[in-house]
Parts: sequence; structure tokens; C-alpha cells
Amino acid sequence: METLSRIVTSSIGRKMMVAALGLLLCGFLGGHLAGNLLLFVGPGAFNAYAHHLETFPLLLPVELGLASIILLHAAVTVYLWFTALGARPVGYAVSVSKGGRTWGSSTMIYTAVLILVFIAVHVLTFKYGTRPSPEDLYGLVMGYLGDWRWAVFYSLVMGCIGLHLSHGFWSACQTFGLDHPKYAPAIKAAGTAFAVAVALAFASIPVWACFIKGGRP
Repeated sequence: METLSRIVTSSIGRKMMVAALGLLLCGFLGGHLAGNLLLFVGPGAFNAYAHHLETFPLLLPVELGLASIILLHAAVTVYLWFTALGARPVGYAVSVSKGGRTWGSSTMIYTAVLILVFIAVHVLTFKYGTRPSPEDLYGLVMGYLGDWRWAVFYSLVMGCIGLHLSHGFWSACQTFGLDHPKYAPAIKAAGTAFAVAVALAFASIPVWACFIKGGRP
């Protein structure tokens, strides 16, 4: 227990915690995306999927566990960010790419804040929003995403999620020591491909709902 406490309270231990929680969230994103893509199939398939989730006996513990993972991932990340900022109070005079700085890495804290805001909006809108009928989550989703303002907002956030993932996936692998020169390019490519695929697949839903379906059921 004492060893575990030292690991958790150390800088590298916190980085490993952030990495592990981030990879868990990547897994959740994959599953969530698979369910959301049922919108393309139609109201019957999507509402059946939603009903299955909402009647799952362990839904509340799973939701609380997911919320804890998200909040802990965010809190420890912010703590590490402020710690690094305190250790280097004066910014670099010139931004260089030698250290591997990318758009994803340089905007991590900002995309993280936007993602947290989006999660709150997403939950309030689709979990607690008023449905056309109690079993019609499809109608609620299509009603919102059929509005171009919501469609644009969701699409932009999906781009930010992709940007966040593009660095987060590689950073997590690096934290666990998977940065051998021989394998690093392949891992980076896989991380980028995953980020792009997730962002485009999620963004395709509001684009389709608004500009192709026009919000129609």
C-alpha cells in the first residue's frame, strides 16, 4: 500500500494514471461510436440500442465509474499542467518542433476544457432532454442535430476531440515506455489514424442528420 501511495503521489505515477485513464476513455469512445452509428440504420435499431442501455441493471454504477474516470483524468492532467507551468514560469522565446510539439500537444489543455463543457451539454441535452415519446431517443437526437447550429457545434467539437486524441494516444504509449525508435513511427501513425477515424465518424452523424436528412426521422 505504501508503494502504491508513493507511485500515485509521484510525477511519473500521476502521468501513468492519466495515461491509463485516457486509454480507458479511448475504449469507451470506440464503444459509444459503434452505438451512435446505429442512427444511420434507423429509429428502430437506435431506439432498441438505447433501450438496452437504459434498462441495463448496472447502468448507474457504470455511469458513475465513467464520470469518475473522466473527472480524475481531467483533474490530474490539470494538476500536472500547472506543476509544469510553475517549474517553467517563463515561456520559451521560440516555439520549435524539435521536442515533438504538435498542434495536438500544444492545445491539449484547451481542447480538454472544451471537451468537458461538451460532455456536460451532451448529457443535459440527450440524457435529460424531452423526447417525442418515452422510447424515442432517435427523435430527440435527430431533432437537435437537424438544427445547423447544433450540427456545426458538434462537428467542431469532434474535430477538437480528434486533435486531443492525436497527441493523447501517443503520449499514453510513450508514458508506458512504448517509444522505441523502431516502433514509434508505427505507434504515432496508429494514434493519428485512430484520432482521425473517431473524429470523422462522430462528425459524420451531425452532418448527415442536418444536411442530408434535414432532421427528419
